[in-house]
Amino acid sequence: MNAPVAGKFLWIFLVLLLMHQALLAQRTIKPANTDDKAGVTPKISYDSQGKPISNRGNGGKDSLQKRDRFADSITIYYRYFDSSRIRTIDSSINDYSTRFPQPYWFINLGNLGTASKSLWFNPVLKSGWDAGFHQYDLYSYFIEDTKFYQTTRPYTELAYALGSNAEQLINLSHTQNKKSNFNFGFDYRFINSPGSYKNQSNAHNNIRFNATYQSLNKKYGAYLILISNKHVVAENGGLVDISQINNLALNDPFELETRLGVSGVVSRNPFNTSITTGNEYKDNTVLFRHFYDFGKKDSIVTDSITYKIFYPRLRLQHTFKISGYDYHFKDQNIDSAKYHNYFGMTFISGTNNRYISLEDKWATVTNEFSVITFPDKNNQSQFLKVGTGLQSLKATTAIATIKNYNIYLLGEYRNRTRNQIWDIEATGNLYLSGFNSGDYNAYISLKRLLTKKLGYLQLGFQNVNRTPSFIYSPENSFLVTTSQSLKKENTTKLFARYENPTKNLVLGGEYFLMTNYTYFDGFFTAQQSSTVFNVLHLSAEKKFKLSKHWNLYSEIHVQPITGNPPVHLPFLLTRNRIAFEDNGKFFTNLFISTGLELRYYTNYKADNYSPFTGQFFYQDNYSTSNRPDVNVFLHFRIKSFKAFVRYENINTLIPGNDKLNFSASNYANAGTWFRFGVWWNFVN
Repeated sequence: MNAPVAGKFLWIFLVLLLMHQALLAQRTIKPANTDDKAGVTPKISYDSQGKPISNRGNGGKDSLQKRDRFADSITIYYRYFDSSRIRTIDSSINDYSTRFPQPYWFINLGNLGTASKSLWFNPVLKSGWDAGFHQYDLYSYFIEDTKFYQTTRPYTELAYALGSNAEQLINLSHTQNKKSNFNFGFDYRFINSPGSYKNQSNAHNNIRFNATYQSLNKKYGAYLILISNKHVVAENGGLVDISQINNLALNDPFELETRLGVSGVVSRNPFNTSITTGNEYKDNTVLFRHFYDFGKKDSIVTDSITYKIFYPRLRLQHTFKISGYDYHFKDQNIDSAKYHNYFGMTFISGTNNRYISLEDKWATVTNEFSVITFPDKNNQSQFLKVGTGLQSLKATTAIATIKNYNIYLLGEYRNRTRNQIWDIEATGNLYLSGFNSGDYNAYISLKRLLTKKLGYLQLGFQNVNRTPSFIYSPENSFLVTTSQSLKKENTTKLFARYENPTKNLVLGGEYFLMTNYTYFDGFFTAQQSSTVFNVLHLSAEKKFKLSKHWNLYSEIHVQPITGNPPVHLPFLLTRNRIAFEDNGKFFTNLFISTGLELRYYTNYKADNYSPFTGQFFYQDNYSTSNRPDVNVFLHFRIKSFKAFVRYENINTLIPGNDKLNFSASNYANAGTWFRFGVWWNFVN
């Protein structure tokens, strides 16, 4: 991004702010009708602009007709891809982490947009092919989190957030129904943060387009998703001397030397998103799913109109997915002495040692065929699905060109009963032959409404047998070595969750049993544990009503580990927010939440990080000694306009030699950080 482009963004921001005042008539977002009646034609239809028109025959000829209740409001809801559960738009303001790309249980390398990892135990629970690069997952769009909307009017949400050191976040979402049976949506996100230290700037671009269509007779339907993610992240390898943090000549950590990057070529320019040392990852995905239903026709006849109904009983479904992935590390300014001293790499003398490039490219094509039956014609949330899939794989690495395939079976049963008491989900897949032959994933979850007072109880089980991710293979380009012949990983997960909405209480527990756990214990060395170990994760969330306007939100996570496995986790992680909140009582239409936020996790031997492989790796030499993270915030909403003002890391204002926290060895977090963001909605 250059300066003229940045100027355009500023002009767009100002113009849209004016449009918000002029165009937005503060229309009401109506809650969706969540009755899941199959095939019933809605009582409204849409014109060519996606605006609602009455579906009541020729009533428009009457000049004294009753005013259309949809004229100044919007009814909007969405479903995630592969889900039938109806959800409504979140308008809450008390928790900024629900809108910020990084949730509170994640840490990064000292700057938003750099490699991140969960403080919870979070193994890969996915069978089949996996490249293994997940450090930027927080900043990516995925098929699974795609939202398919139904809306009575075109709806747009625009967000713009600024932070210290020119950090910026831009988020745009738009959806509209061109007709009642066709909807499309568009999402765009841009994250850019130069950071506090040398050579940690980054830029993340995410684009997603999706559409859904259903024929007028409701027998044929189709889904389309297009996703593009691009991550450009500079890597500095950590600080050369962390003791210098306490002796800054200019009181600016940017003056500190880092282990990667050359001082003379690094830049803090937020409009220059190119890098000389770091990772460039790209992935593009196109998914097309279509189906044809066989079932029963019916109709409802009223005085003025007949509503056509179609009950699907048998569905034939085909899903086509094509993806391309490019993982690239480069360093155009090699310092051979630093590489040798800090990373154990020695370059051959007499050769051009000014440039290093490590790159893997993958292409996958998947065709999946399924048959779905609906036992209860009045409940589309109950179905049985069986199918098979064929996946072709092609990789280009510095070691080899790989061509392979996978053939797998899949099955699924879901049943959310019409009385909303039971919610059952069981899924599984088995790889019969090919690159990941023998992989499987079995999952079952049972959720029940106990009583309206007692809330919900969920119990579940999952077992995953998987081939270790390709980053552990010596055939990749990233100089990975291992002295073992890697076996399949096996993970068993038991989980339980209790929710009591009336008491604002959530309790949870997860138990993991790990066999053949694969991990890194160095910048390039991979290992596989020969011992079986387990990890327990217990959690509790509760909202305490302190007074009429004061609330305390508490979240606690405990993770005891038995034995001596190659895993280090903080035993305790807690976040507490005490907030003064008002919902329009003091000032009409003003919703406010302001207060203090504290996050703390106990000291532990935090994983180190390899900028070359993009992996966090196990180590036994360094332990964190961090203070609690303390933030103050002011969040407010005026109808559809939301603003978030935050001053973060005020714990670093307390004098002392260890005022900055560390997320990993030699990776210091930022000092005090100011953030201001606005989110607002447009209804055309």
